[in-house]
Amino acid sequence: MNPLTRNILNNIIGTAILAAPMMTLPACNAFNEHLEECPEGARLRFVYDYNMEFANAFPSQVDCLTLLVYDENGNYLQTRTETSDVLADENYRMTLDLPAGKYTFVAYGGMACEESSFHFVQQPAPEHPLSSLEVEMDSNCLTHPIGTNLHPLFYGLLDFEVTDTEFTYTEGTVKMMKDTNNIRILLQQLNGDPVNDGDFNFTITDDNTLLDWENIPVERETTTYYPWTKGQAVAGEYEDGSEAVLAFAEFSTSRLYTGNEPRLVITRKSDGENIVNIPLINYLLLLKSQQFSRMDSQEFLDRESRWNMIFFLDKNDYWIRTHIVINDWVVRLNDNIDLGL
Repeated sequence: MNPLTRNILNNIIGTAILAAPMMTLPACNAFNEHLEECPEGARLRFVYDYNMEFANAFPSQVDCLTLLVYDENGNYLQTRTETSDVLADENYRMTLDLPAGKYTFVAYGGMACEESSFHFVQQPAPEHPLSSLEVEMDSNCLTHPIGTNLHPLFYGLLDFEVTDTEFTYTEGTVKMMKDTNNIRILLQQLNGDPVNDGDFNFTITDDNTLLDWENIPVERETTTYYPWTKGQAVAGEYEDGSEAVLAFAEFSTSRLYTGNEPRLVITRKSDGENIVNIPLINYLLLLKSQQFSRMDSQEFLDRESRWNMIFFLDKNDYWIRTHIVINDWVVRLNDNIDLGL
């Protein structure tokens, strides 16, 4: 064999020998105890499509994320947080290194932000099992006479199993729901006169500022919510060219729950008389009965987070109880409808 041929063969064989380990050996300790650990754990996607659009709004609405990890016995293991802009990326995934086994993940959106309106009653720790996990609204959010526009709170729960698979993470999806609601109340005079928001007091009472690990309100005491903003709004013009001026008040509340009995009360300041005193959930569910009758009541309340209610007043500023507008749907009331007044 001539020297040139021998050199070419040596180069080919040497290159193959060097390349072979790169193609066959993993970069972890499945076969070599001196290399780093093989990846094993969970790779989680977070989705918020539990809304009336049935579309994922997690990237646009969740600005910070807290994930709590518990083992199959409810023992606390770790907390992960994310507050950067990566949450706005549809492709964002959270990777957790965990051994094979069963876990419970509890996720909160909005808790790790500086503007957060909720906090853990007890900071998650090994001595605090899953069953003791509670989230509470900050007390300074319940101010009088001007309330607080709550920072949005989201919740998700996932029972999950990390499988014993080499070189890969087990994929999972944490489904989120929104706990906070914005409720806008409008008062309109049927005779066309402008309505002054300063002539009325607006309140909502509920018992929903403490939520357990399953996101269910814990019974404690009735809370009074006050509007975080009030004013007048022009809805258009009447036939005579005059403006339709309505009074409005806007509330921000925690989760609306069918097991509770929140009430909306509007009081006329001149004599202290209630012109509206209604079971709030019963009225909000009137909208479901028309367009979403097949949807469970609690699901409807959880999917919808923005509510608009228009009450029509007579010349003496009494609510005319024959109809009401909820989220642009006209609901006509009659004696056959039992609303628990």
